[in-house]
Amino acid sequence: MAYEYLAGCYDRFTADVNYRRWADYLEKHFARSRLPIHTVLDLACGTGSLTLELANRGYEMIGVDLSEEMLAQAAEKCREAQGIPPIFLHQAMEGLDLYGTIDACVCCLDSVNYVTRPRALARAFQRVHTFLMPGGLFLFDINTPDKLQGLDGQIFLDEDEEAYCVWRAEYSPRRRICTYGFDLFCLEEDGLWRREEEIHEEYAYQPQELEDMLRQAGFRHIRQYGELKMRSPKPGEGRIFFVARKES
Repeated sequence: MAYEYLAGCYDRFTADVNYRRWADYLEKHFARSRLPIHTVLDLACGTGSLTLELANRGYEMIGVDLSEEMLAQAAEKCREAQGIPPIFLHQAMEGLDLYGTIDACVCCLDSVNYVTRPRALARAFQRVHTFLMPGGLFLFDINTPDKLQGLDGQIFLDEDEEAYCVWRAEYSPRRRICTYGFDLFCLEEDGLWRREEEIHEEYAYQPQELEDMLRQAGFRHIRQYGELKMRSPKPGEGRIFFVARKES
């Protein structure tokens, strides 16, 4: 399973992600909402960095993720949260089942691409729509097909004093999937290094098919934005944001 071993090193290898900037961007969209945003679902919350950032800004947070290892990291991290402590649930996106309604759902850092079966993603959109309050917002981003295709054959390296990760990307046009093979080396307490392997996959969704899924799930007022921008995407942008609203 993805993030079974990488979870413990994820924050170190993604230290360049500016979660404060991501939260600022989400709040710009929240401010445009007709519905006041108080309760927010962080879908595919990972290690909870964005969950914590939003919780510290006063939002009542719910984090959902498929990886128990990532959720364990998130729960530990969010003990530091100010205000109401976030709630964490171990669920797949397409099996989302909440105890009540939410004002907004965010799904960030190309987590949507990780749902590699379009039918499962369509069900996930329907589940989000079910639990949103009328007028609520659904915000997510994707790696574009052009970006995923451009990763084919690329090799990347991340390292620090206690972990070393080499990952390779291969894109299959037939399957529309970019596969990442991770070789992870972690320093143990006894001074020995342990090697683990993980395989991650991202599906290359076309923006139009995502809009169609959102409409079929019941969303309206669907717009696309450039990467952390309040404008339409420009040609060649590698990340696109979607904002959709449930009818009030």
